[in-house]
Amino acid sequence: MLAILTVLAWLFLLLFWGGFWRADQRLGDTSTVSDAPEVSILIPARNEAETIDEVARAHLATTYPGATTLIIVDDHSEDATASIAREAGAEVIPARTLPAGWSGKLWALQNGLEHADEVAPKARYLLLTDADIRHEPETLSRLVAKAEAESLALVSLMARLDTRGIWGALLIPAFIFFFQKLYPFPWVNRPGFPLGAAAGGCVLVRRDALRGIGDFPAIRDALIDDCTLAAHIKRSEGGQRIWLGLADTEVESLRDNRSFGSIWTMVRRTAFTQLRHSWLLLVLAVLGMSFLYLGPIMAVLAGLITASPVGIGLGLLACALMCFAYWPTLRLYRFSLAWTATLPVAAVLYTAMTVASALPHLSGKGGAWKGRTYP
Repeated sequence: MLAILTVLAWLFLLLFWGGFWRADQRLGDTSTVSDAPEVSILIPARNEAETIDEVARAHLATTYPGATTLIIVDDHSEDATASIAREAGAEVIPARTLPAGWSGKLWALQNGLEHADEVAPKARYLLLTDADIRHEPETLSRLVAKAEAESLALVSLMARLDTRGIWGALLIPAFIFFFQKLYPFPWVNRPGFPLGAAAGGCVLVRRDALRGIGDFPAIRDALIDDCTLAAHIKRSEGGQRIWLGLADTEVESLRDNRSFGSIWTMVRRTAFTQLRHSWLLLVLAVLGMSFLYLGPIMAVLAGLITASPVGIGLGLLACALMCFAYWPTLRLYRFSLAWTATLPVAAVLYTAMTVASALPHLSGKGGAWKGRTYP
């Protein structure tokens, strides 16, 4: 029975879950912009001294033909983030004291938005990006061209992440795969479909669309701010169109993922928030992950123990379907087919991270990031 259920589950995901596994939503080759509308680039930065110089210089080297304003908001950094950014040639403003009810990132973005409205009031678009995300010189032109050509209120790219080392290789492609399964990109990109999502490292949003939802105060306490913003815009009055895709070389994260602890901290910060702080959903998530990613292996073992050729064959078929689904994401990151066999291991580790994300809530604490803990 387990073997049959796992085969049916993977067939359902492959055939009816938005084609998430194809990993085929890409920006394309469009790079020409007809009228090159003005763009304000907002980067919240908190203790990003290691990457801010490279990131700022990359933005300043953009080949975008229109006017751009780069604003880095120093979110009370305890290192040399602000001075390094100024030396790179960027305009840096300090974030005001964080008020209650706001996440640090969104408060910094609100500070940057208010300043952008003063110095670049005619900007049609805002590029919201992170202090550890490097953009290629032509990326902004391609993002704006996509938005203009398809009348999109929001265009987002999932940055290419660091896969160096054993932990990066094991966990990062799986992270991209699970994110696509959680938010199937074709569904996100389908007009009228209620699902909205974005990748916070690279979000181009039309200024009037952001204003239409009430700017950042509308989502001020969201820890998963990128997807919350996209959902608000897509579901706003009039039904705005959004688009989410995977970056190849256009946008790259400089975050070092060679350490297991670094990935653990990143996922633990918001995993329980993703489950809406529901213990029931946590239990269902653990059971679901175990069934999908360990079930096929258990089915094969059960078939071997009971000497059932049918059980073994169905278990192997479920394993093959799982590997088939994972292969396009691995190919994006230029890994060999053999790495598909590591998905169950990655699934176990991500399940453990999700459980760990929930534990602080037992003592009344919430997600923690950059030295802050949120309720």
